Amino acid sequence: MDISEIAKRLGLSDSKQLVRKAAEIRRLCDVQFDSSVIGVGEVSKAVMCLEIAATRFQVIFDRRAATKLSGLSEKAYTRSFNLLQNSIGVKTKLDVRELAIQFGCVRIIPSVQKGLSLYKDRFLASLPASRRAGADFTRPVFTAVAFYLSAKKQKLKIDKDKLIEVCGTSESEFLSVSTCMKDLCYDVFGISKEKLDPREVKGNRDLLDALPEKRTVEEGGYLSDDGPEVSSYKKRKRTEKAGYEKWKSTVMESNKNNSKGGERLSIRFLISNLFQG
Repeated sequence: MDISEIAKRLGLSDSKQLVRKAAEIRRLCDVQFDSSVIGVGEVSKAVMCLEIAATRFQVIFDRRAATKLSGLSEKAYTRSFNLLQNSIGVKTKLDVRELAIQFGCVRIIPSVQKGLSLYKDRFLASLPASRRAGADFTRPVFTAVAFYLSAKKQKLKIDKDKLIEVCGTSESEFLSVSTCMKDLCYDVFGISKEKLDPREVKGNRDLLDALPEKRTVEEGGYLSDDGPEVSSYKKRKRTEKAGYEKWKSTVMESNKNNSKGGERLSIRFLISNLFQG
């Protein structure tokens, strides 16, 4: 399918300059990036080239429609898109000031910059020294999330869908980074009441070349629910189950040792204790 036809389907055909730039990026990909290695077809590659071009010209790009047209899942599209950008040396930058002007929230610029800096420091603090160099905070999703959370704290209305489109990320990735950033930067964004250990926060897994769950506790990785430490939820459920088993055992033992009248008395006594507890 011709790239002009794909641009038309994505509502980008009006910008001839954008389409020409996308075609140029596609030719660069053909030389420097073997898309077949990761299972990306020509249509998917053309769609991604259009997204890169749209980002450069600051044209809103419909990531959801693009993902559907590419035939890939949202996760596969995002992964392939990032790999393609890195392979041809393209880095998408999102400036806080430009976002502030575009969304009419100039007064939150200092809080966005402070929150973003604090997030980087605290996230890196959770990693072993050998992995800190591999953490990539240059992707625009981090700037966009910090901007969104700062605006939300100050009760400013921001179109989240439009912001996601501007930064060129997926909704799931945006939410993942948002959850991590809210937990770690409680004092800037005012979401969490208690500071959390960075190792307990499952952040954006694409920051590193390996999933946090694959790393051991000694390496400074995040703990998964099936890891060496059991989550507080599972601990509570086990405690409740153990209490129930103990109560059940007490009732059965009482039934064996007491007469029929005594059994009623014992059961009434146990039930009374339960209500009191």
